[in-house]
Amino acid sequence: MGTHVGQALAAERKIAGLNQRQLADRSGYSLSMIKAVEQEREPASAGFISAVARALRITPEQLTGAPFNDGKPLADAVNELSVLLAEGRYARADEPGQLAQIEADLTAAQDLYRSDRTRQTIEVLPAIIRRLHGAARDLTGDDQARAYSLLASAYILAEWSARRTGHLMLALPALDLADGYAPLGDDPNYGAFSALARARILTHYGESGVAAQLIDRAITTADDTAPGMVLAGYSHLAGAINEARKLNYAGAVDHVTAARDLAARTGESDMYMTAFGPLNVEIHSHAVELEAGDPNRAALTGVELTYSAGAPPTRIAHHWQDNARAWLMSGKPDKALASLNKARAAAPQQTRLHPSVRETVYGIAAAQRRQSESLLGFAHWLGATV
Repeated sequence: MGTHVGQALAAERKIAGLNQRQLADRSGYSLSMIKAVEQEREPASAGFISAVARALRITPEQLTGAPFNDGKPLADAVNELSVLLAEGRYARADEPGQLAQIEADLTAAQDLYRSDRTRQTIEVLPAIIRRLHGAARDLTGDDQARAYSLLASAYILAEWSARRTGHLMLALPALDLADGYAPLGDDPNYGAFSALARARILTHYGESGVAAQLIDRAITTADDTAPGMVLAGYSHLAGAINEARKLNYAGAVDHVTAARDLAARTGESDMYMTAFGPLNVEIHSHAVELEAGDPNRAALTGVELTYSAGAPPTRIAHHWQDNARAWLMSGKPDKALASLNKARAAAPQQTRLHPSVRETVYGIAAAQRRQSESLLGFAHWLGATV
C-alpha cells in the first residue's frame, strides 16, 4: 500500500503521546472512527482530517501528504508565485500596457482555472499581477480603482489556485493582499469574496467558529442585486460545508435550503467565478449528506445528478470524488471506482491533485479481495502505489 492517512495518523498520534481514546475525545470523533481510519477500514473525510490534525497540533497536509503534482513539475510556477507573494505590497511592478488588455489576460487565466488547468493558471498569474501593480501605480481616478479591483480579483485567483494544488501556505499571503487592495477598488464585493476564501481555509484547518462569523457577515451585507444574491448564495454554500465539517447536519441543511432559494432567483451564474446556481447547490447538498448525514443516501442520490455538457468540469469532478467516497463507505468499492473514473474524465488535473482521491483509492484497495486491473491502472495514473 501507498501512504494512507490512517498510517500517518497512527504515527502522529504516537508522537503526540496520545492513545486512540484520547484522540477521539480531543477531536470530537468516535473511538470507533479513529480505529477504522487507522486500520484503513474507513476513508478519512476532509472534516475528520481537519479535526484530528487540529487535535494533534499539526497541519492536515502532514496527514494527507499534499501537495501532489499533475504529472508535470509544479515547482517553477509555484516558486515564481512564492516570490511575488513574499514581495507583498512591495511587489515589483511591470509596465502595464492597456488596462483592457490586462483584464482580458486575467479573464483568460480565470478560464484556465475553470477548465481544470490550475498549474497553467499559476504559471501566467505572476506576470499579470505585476502588470496590474504597474497599472495601479500609473493610473488615476476610475481607471486606478478598476485596476485595484482587478488586483484583488487576481490575488483571490492566486489563493484559489494555491489551495486547489495543496499549497496552503501560499493561500494566506494571497488573501492578505486581496484584503488590502479590495477597499481601493470599484467593486465592494471583492472584499467579501476574499473573506469567504479565508473562511474556507479556516474550515480546512478546523476553525469553524471564525469561519462562521466571516460567512454570516458576508450573508448579512449582501444586497438584493444579482451580484448580491450570488454573494449570499455562495456564502450559504460555504456555510453548509463549514457546518457539515463540524457534523452539524441541521445547520448545514439550513444553509443549503437558503442557497437553493437564492439559486432559483439567480439561475446558473459564474459571476465572480462562483459557478453559483441550482446545480452547485445540489452538488453541495450531496456533499453535506456525505459529510454529516447518511453516506448511503449520498451515494444513491448523488449518482442521479444530471447536468448539461457545459457544466463546470471541476465542480462535476468534485461531485464524483464525493460520490466515490460515499459508495466506498456504503461497501460498494466497484461503484466507487466507477465514480472516480467519472471524476477523472471531467477534470483529470484536479482529480490527480486532490487528497481525497488517494484516500478513496487506498480504501478501494483495502476493500477488494483481489485488486482489479482497473484499480491498478487508476492508481498508476494517479501516482499512488496499492
